[in-house]
Amino acid sequence: MSESKVVVVTGANRGIGLELARHYAREGHQVVGVCRQTSDELASVASDVIDDVDVTSEAGIDKLKNGLAGKHISLLINNAGLMQDEPLGSIDFDSIRKQMEINAYAPLRVAEALLPLMGQGSKIANITSRMGSIADNDSGGRYGYRASKAALNAFGKSLAVDLKPKGIAVAQLHPGFVKTRMVNFGGLITPEDAVRGLAERIDSLNLENTGSFWHSNGEELPW
Repeated sequence: MSESKVVVVTGANRGIGLELARHYAREGHQVVGVCRQTSDELASVASDVIDDVDVTSEAGIDKLKNGLAGKHISLLINNAGLMQDEPLGSIDFDSIRKQMEINAYAPLRVAEALLPLMGQGSKIANITSRMGSIADNDSGGRYGYRASKAALNAFGKSLAVDLKPKGIAVAQLHPGFVKTRMVNFGGLITPEDAVRGLAERIDSLNLENTGSFWHSNGEELPW
């Protein structure tokens, strides 16, 4: 991504999303940060902020489309996410539904809504999790989070197949166990480290490897 391009990041007001916004702004791109509530940090780096956007609602999607009207999107990063826990024996199905809405349905809604603004050479990066890998699950639990990320992986793979003829590549990317608010800052790597790896994976994404599921360190993950 050498010349200035439009990069759209959802969930951009903090954590990995904010660090992604910082990274692409440093590279000279036009970063559009999308979030429910903006932050001073995001406002200082983004070219434009579209806030008060609920990506799970039609009204939120309409506001996003209107805010991006007339732009050509080179990179869409579906980063907004939610992780909750549902212990077996007292599973909260409303919690599972909410995670499905935010982690799986919303990225698909956003991608479909913004497709008219994308074209040959555009890319979609879905920030998923290796916890969405069925083959890699050896610890159980996290029913809603695991299921929602597995669904996101399935959606992303289908998007990759359907969009390849249009010249749009799609990747499912696991950032690693990152020190963010989502995990009470108990991760193993910093957001800066995670984003360096994520950006490398995005840079290497093309129509030959579209649809892949990668760790930010370059490891291809099992479904």
